[in-house]
Amino acid sequence: MNATKKLLSAAMALAILAGCSSQPAAGSSSSETASDSSRPVLRVGMECNYAPFNWTTTTATDQTVQISGVDYADGYDVQIARILADQLGMDLQIVKLDWDSLILSLQKDQIDAVIAGMTATEERQKQVDFTTPYYVSEEVVIVRKDSDLASIKNVQELAGTKVQGQMNTIYDDIIDQIKGVNHMPAAETFPAAIQALQAGGVDAVTSELPVAIGVVAANPDLTYVRFEAGNGFTDENGDATVSVAVSKDKPELLKQLQTALDTISEEQRNEMMQAAVERQPAGE
Repeated sequence: MNATKKLLSAAMALAILAGCSSQPAAGSSSSETASDSSRPVLRVGMECNYAPFNWTTTTATDQTVQISGVDYADGYDVQIARILADQLGMDLQIVKLDWDSLILSLQKDQIDAVIAGMTATEERQKQVDFTTPYYVSEEVVIVRKDSDLASIKNVQELAGTKVQGQMNTIYDDIIDQIKGVNHMPAAETFPAAIQALQAGGVDAVTSELPVAIGVVAANPDLTYVRFEAGNGFTDENGDATVSVAVSKDKPELLKQLQTALDTISEEQRNEMMQAAVERQPAGE
């Protein structure tokens, strides 16, 4: 073999190796090997730390979307985002962000939508636009199973106890509805609030039902309390609802996302949430 042939052979070998080592594009489904560069990208922001709505995993499945070289996003929000992106003929990119950065990232056009278990409160609607709710839940509290609070029937029975919620969420705001409550400083993340509960730093953590179900399933020392109508929390939205948030500068995208969202039946939404609750990793 002469020098020219040797160089050609080496180049071909390198090309083959490069092709075999290619990774799925960030934000693509784990079932995809590459994204279609001719399609626009829908950039969706979420915490990836609020199971069963969203969480981070290192295991690639048919439900996950890659967010880094080793991490994938999964959860109810991810499945909603996959459907919406597909309906719009777009590739999906999940952008992992701190909760407090989500709305600001929308306003700075760093993401196109927030699908992160976010409630369309009056204050948030001044900053961004929202679709109709894509999931309706209810507000509950998580307590230690061996606590006297495990048997309460009215949210006002939490008076005098230490209650905590996640920072800048309605679950921190609603604590003030409890007369005489010891409203603890908000936790930066929901898992941090659960850790404080287990360590005895707080007596109860406010939550929404599907999240509470997952937490209790993974932590047998905890339980959750549901309240009958008139005995629980009240808020401007009734039950806890979550919607897709979009920048006020993108009314056409909001319309397209709403149209796509309307194709997902209530039955399908409930089935997807149940599957996410069952699929979420232990400890989330």
